Amino acid sequence: MSGENGYLAEPRGFATAAIHAFQEPEQWGSMAVVAPMVASTTFKQYGPGNFKEFEYGRSGNPNRDVLEKCLATLDNAKYGLCWSSGLGATMGIASLFKAGDHIICGDNLFAGTSCLFGKICTKLGLEISFVNESKIESAIKENTKLIWIESLTNPTLTVVDIPAIAAIAHKHNVLLAVDSTFVTCYFQRPIDLGADLVVHSLTKFMNGHTDVIMGVTITNNKDLYDQLKFLQNSMGIVPAPFDCYQVTRSLKTLALRMKQHMKNSLEVAKFLETHPKIEKVLYPGLPSHPQHELYKKLASGCSGMVSFYIKNAALEQSQRFLTSLKVITLAHSLEGYHSLAALPSVMSHGAVPEDQRKILNITHNLIRLSVGLEDIEDLIDDLQQALEKV
Repeated sequence: MSGENGYLAEPRGFATAAIHAFQEPEQWGSMAVVAPMVASTTFKQYGPGNFKEFEYGRSGNPNRDVLEKCLATLDNAKYGLCWSSGLGATMGIASLFKAGDHIICGDNLFAGTSCLFGKICTKLGLEISFVNESKIESAIKENTKLIWIESLTNPTLTVVDIPAIAAIAHKHNVLLAVDSTFVTCYFQRPIDLGADLVVHSLTKFMNGHTDVIMGVTITNNKDLYDQLKFLQNSMGIVPAPFDCYQVTRSLKTLALRMKQHMKNSLEVAKFLETHPKIEKVLYPGLPSHPQHELYKKLASGCSGMVSFYIKNAALEQSQRFLTSLKVITLAHSLEGYHSLAALPSVMSHGAVPEDQRKILNITHNLIRLSVGLEDIEDLIDDLQQALEKV
């Protein structure tokens, strides 16, 4: 079913679920409308090994339990597991496998993910291959256990055809994991598109307030959930109760925030596309994006991510543009309500070898924006004045 402008229909009941799912006041003795914050690291037992629901804070906590169940619901799935960061969630999935197992990763990933798989997991005996999404099937071997992709790549915003790769994965009895941080569960639900596992860095749009670092793994597979639950507890990569409380709060406005992110980012992308100093704009919501039609089949809208190339700009010109911004903040990450700008070649992907950056078109004139919730006129005026300095 198509929604507005040919996108997938918006998920029905999303905002209601974000506010109410697994948060009924009746479950608390106080009947609190907001789930109470429980900081306790341990819980009284009726007898040795006989506890009511929670035993020890690393193993489980009321705030984490509420958040995990709510997040699973929002992704139209059964099970959710929260971790201390997005990379913590990634490491949890990588730990499902043993030395000698093979994992295929897209060649255009978040640099932290590439580092984890390429420099850490290989030391643990895992075989890792980084390949273009178009060559994934030919890279599958007898020992291949997992394919890892991003639904929208960082920072070039390439759209990945999740159903097509899911079909390949399942044809060869291989698991598919999708990092959907850039799109969020409001605009896309990879489980519905065939993924076995979904990862979000909740640090980003899902929390959206630049005050929590956390990740989540989503799945419908009970066996995978049980294995990951064991790893979550055994490895101790768990978030604090207060952080879970904060993200649960933030989810209540996720639908509203994402609608405004899309509205603002589309206006910014349109402005940049017509500016004489801009060589190219990368934004899947623009008809000029080569995968615009594909994206509309996979998502109900766009988040706040916009990338663009400044025409004929060297490193010095890009730095001048970025340091001239007044409303938009030059900073790492893509946090949410405020707009952020980054130079991937120096910042997020600075550790990627130069020859690989060249292949991926991560050049010194590529700027990545996370468009926030400010007044659109102020954002465009800020971009205009900064571009005049180039």
